[in-house]
Amino acid sequence: MFRTFETTLSGRKLVIETGKMAGLANGACLVRFGDTVVHAAVTASAKPREGVDFFPLSIDYEEKLYSVGKIPGGFTKREGKPTDSAILASRCIDRPMRPLFPKDLRNDVSIVTTVMSVDQDNSPEVAAMVGAATAVAISDIPFNGPVASVFVGLVDGEVIINPNLEQREKSDLELTLSGTLDKVVMIEAGAKEVPEDVMLDAILKGHEAVKDLCRFIQSIADEIGKKEKIQYTPIVVADDVYEATKNAVIERIRWALDTDDKNVRDAQLAVVIEEAHAALDEQFAERESEIDDAIYKLQKYVVRRWILDDGKRVDGRGLNDIRPLAAEVGLLPRVHGSGMFTRGQTQVLTVATLGSVSENQLLDGIDTVENKRYIHHYNFPSYSVGETKPSRGPGRREIGHGALAERALVPVIPSTDEFPYAIRLVSEVLSSNGSTSQGSICGSTLALMDAGVPIKEPVAGISVGLVTEGDRFVTMLDIQGLEDFFGDMDFKVGGTKNGITAIQVDIKIDGLTTEIIKEAFEKTKKARNYILDEIMLKAIPEPRKELSAYAPKIITLKVPVDKIKDVIGSGGKTIQKIIADTGVKIDIEDDGSVYIATTDAEAAQKAKETIEGIVADPEVGTIYKGKVTKIMDFGAFVEFLPGREGLVHISKLDHKRVEKVTDIVSEGDEIMVKLTEIDKMGRMNLSRKDALPKPAAEEAKTEE
Repeated sequence: MFRTFETTLSGRKLVIETGKMAGLANGACLVRFGDTVVHAAVTASAKPREGVDFFPLSIDYEEKLYSVGKIPGGFTKREGKPTDSAILASRCIDRPMRPLFPKDLRNDVSIVTTVMSVDQDNSPEVAAMVGAATAVAISDIPFNGPVASVFVGLVDGEVIINPNLEQREKSDLELTLSGTLDKVVMIEAGAKEVPEDVMLDAILKGHEAVKDLCRFIQSIADEIGKKEKIQYTPIVVADDVYEATKNAVIERIRWALDTDDKNVRDAQLAVVIEEAHAALDEQFAERESEIDDAIYKLQKYVVRRWILDDGKRVDGRGLNDIRPLAAEVGLLPRVHGSGMFTRGQTQVLTVATLGSVSENQLLDGIDTVENKRYIHHYNFPSYSVGETKPSRGPGRREIGHGALAERALVPVIPSTDEFPYAIRLVSEVLSSNGSTSQGSICGSTLALMDAGVPIKEPVAGISVGLVTEGDRFVTMLDIQGLEDFFGDMDFKVGGTKNGITAIQVDIKIDGLTTEIIKEAFEKTKKARNYILDEIMLKAIPEPRKELSAYAPKIITLKVPVDKIKDVIGSGGKTIQKIIADTGVKIDIEDDGSVYIATTDAEAAQKAKETIEGIVADPEVGTIYKGKVTKIMDFGAFVEFLPGREGLVHISKLDHKRVEKVTDIVSEGDEIMVKLTEIDKMGRMNLSRKDALPKPAAEEAKTEE
């Protein structure tokens, strides 16, 4: 049955329609937020697939270009693989919802949000997040919700919930916040060095808006939601297997985990697992997989008890200790900039490449951003974790980690006016034992400074982990892989000494309290400053003054907008000739900005002078260096500015009488001429005679 539910979000109408579309899905709704329209549907398999030992949840945010009146490019003229922004939106739906499904659910669950119409003042991402949460809430799929999400901005110091397009363009903060009625479940943020107390205030105010949405979604679920939920078989380790395994190998597990070397730990665990099966397989015949599950639970038990009861970590550090750090720059001789950041067994090498502004990345999405000049890519090869598998290109995790590191550096990247280059960073994860995204942030800063990019402030990143037990919680700084795996949170913060530039929070529990968030901010701020002062700035205290010899040198100039056509010329002939003559690369913006790129400074200067000559207005009385282009009986035509010709009459070629023009000049000669007149028809008259020194006799006569 078709139903409509309505509320107000940030002073704008939010309407959710159900019962009209996608009747075969487990749950579906259409969200209207202003003129933004997003459809959300969730489905679940009737039973788990054979052999699946995890929760197979897939979430897709599908951008349809018809939503903004565009026809896709390319030969197929249809949407292809999702854009990076669509992948990031999918992750922002996935991360708050995944922890709220039952941990032992093994049925396939698929959530698809389809953007059908976009009003740029009303975010389709927010509509999709609300739609996904509503579709699940009214379905028969078990879920510990409701959950909801909002965007939070900061304009002139004021927190704005779901800012419109104009407000977003002026905002110092881009915060995506998800939560339940009780707790915050996800934080994703980019910020312009926002202080921790201001960020916390924005999160708390955003959570109040989230609570209102949760109540709205719950009211819909109470009224039309399916009351009978899907029945599934809980995955539990039988008590007899668990106790037998614990008695057999608990001390051996403690021995195996108690090392700061991941390779040693993995090797020791392999021995313990083999010992457990040797001792228990006969007793629990055909239940060997339960022994593996018991060993996993015992590892988690040991790690969490150490942290909660003893304040001990698997590598022997204190709760607030950072692993050994190292920073290096200038590792690769031919690249434009490079920096390597090492934290324990996590190691990231970032390489910077500078290019002309025309090498900006073009974006074909549904938002208003059409290109970007600063790009960060993150690669996570299998060898970084000691595994063997073929490379298949970046997945959603790689896209997300790369975007986090990119977002952390955006606020400190100089403007095009200050540094007229496109900038690409590539972070290669060489070794991973946790916090590679934060290593990428540090490596990016090092590479940019090594490349001579005048960043406004250096940026560092650090993460905080969490272990909870009831109302009790313990946070620990700089978590490694095992603590992330068995812990409850990975709270990543990037920033400068002045404030936060990026946040990404992943959790495995039902949410975070204000106290946990506040403590995470305090710890990451102190650690960030330590990393900057004691490690990174000792490797390179400031950006290099000179660019690499292999980087393009770019000089800029500004030409009047109405002169752009003169620089380009008919069919591009003028600019193509300049490029052919000098070997430079030239980009011209619509505002008249001209960028000349080359590794040859002399060629760049020649191209600049040529362009300046093209746009210059000829001034009567000025002397120019010109080139004879044509000889006539009555005089010679001279190009004295690019594309500008004038006539030197035979009587103006020399102080003495000239019988034949060719007695004085020939085609191709370079001569000095003076512009003496621009007549009413725009014709320009030149004089070689007036550009020459006066004869001695005439000079003496003048003195008398």
